[in-house]
This record gives sequence, C-alpha cells and structure tokens, in this order.
Amino acid sequence: MTLVDHFMGVSAKSDLAVPPKRKVFGRISIVTGNVIQVAGIVGACVSLIAARTAPRSPLAAASMLAAWLLLYFFAHGIAHWFVGRLLGIRFRFYTVGGTGNPEGYPPGLRWFFEHLPFFGVQTEKASMESASGAARALMWSAGVSSSAIVPTLSALVAWRWQVLGSGPFLVFAVVWGLATLASNWTSRSGDFAKARRALGGER
Repeated sequence: MTLVDHFMGVSAKSDLAVPPKRKVFGRISIVTGNVIQVAGIVGACVSLIAARTAPRSPLAAASMLAAWLLLYFFAHGIAHWFVGRLLGIRFRFYTVGGTGNPEGYPPGLRWFFEHLPFFGVQTEKASMESASGAARALMWSAGVSSSAIVPTLSALVAWRWQVLGSGPFLVFAVVWGLATLASNWTSRSGDFAKARRALGGER
C-alpha cells in the first residue's frame, strides 16, 4: 500500500505503537498532504477518462497505467485519514518516507519501496487512547485495503472500456492487489497487524 505513501502508499503510525521499520524523510501538514493526495486522485480520474477517448491507442494504454499508479500511490494515506476522522480519530501530520511494510516485498523491490516517498499518517495520542478498538482497527485497515482495491477498480474500468492491453493489465492489477493484501496480512509491521493489535486491546 507512496511521488509524494500508498506517488504514495501510506502506513499510519500511532504515537504509542512500535515504530515500523521505515525511512522517514520529512513531514507535511494534514491539509497539504490531503491537497496533494486529492490532486493525485483527480489526476488518475482524468487519465482514465482520457484513455476512453481513443481506447485502442498506445496513449490510452499509457493513460491506464498512469491512472493505476496514481491511485496506488495516493489512495492509501488519505483513506487512513478519512476513515479515522469519521470515527473520531485525529491526526497531527503526514510523514513522508519509505514503506512501513518493507518485509512484505522481496529483496530487490524492498530496497526500491523503502526509498519511495510514501505518505504516513501520525495519529494524535489522546484521540487514539479514547477511540474504541474497532475504530482503530478500521482506521489501520483502511489504507492497505484502499491501495489494493481502488487501483484494481481502475484497471477493471479500463477493461470494460476495452483500452489497449487492459486484459493482461487487469490480471496484473488483481494479482498485485491480492499480493498487497496477503503480504500486509502476514507482516509484523503492516497495517493489518496494527488492526489486530487494536482489536486485542493494545493502544
């Protein structure tokens, strides 16, 4: 679930949680981070619509790929924030750094994803302590779920529009999405692990 995390996949991090093995390059405000991510999502929608105008052209195939990449990178962090805010969890800022789930990638890809500037959300301690376990679990799960499902839906739309190369690309997108969910589920530092700890009562 990253070019400013999930260019941007994102791992959220609680003040009291064990810090993930993540290289952090800096931080930006919640407002700025949300503006960047919304702009990326809008850009993905524009790219996908552009692919429909001449679906059998190489440019349409490139637009399809661009839409998938933008959604993969920009849907993660803002999903943490959006679901968290709906459930009463507040956030201090976004961190910008590598993936918070490095063990979910094979060695070659691991180095690459550790050095991409993903968005990570820093939660506010007091609101995390007052939130229910279910609320915290839903907030943690939202990011990786979004970065697996939303880009895959864009590939499905491209396939329905018969964009050039969309058949094989949809297969790739489905496999990538399932692998994203599976690797995060088995990771000790991934969002699903944090969700399980939240359901277990850990704050």
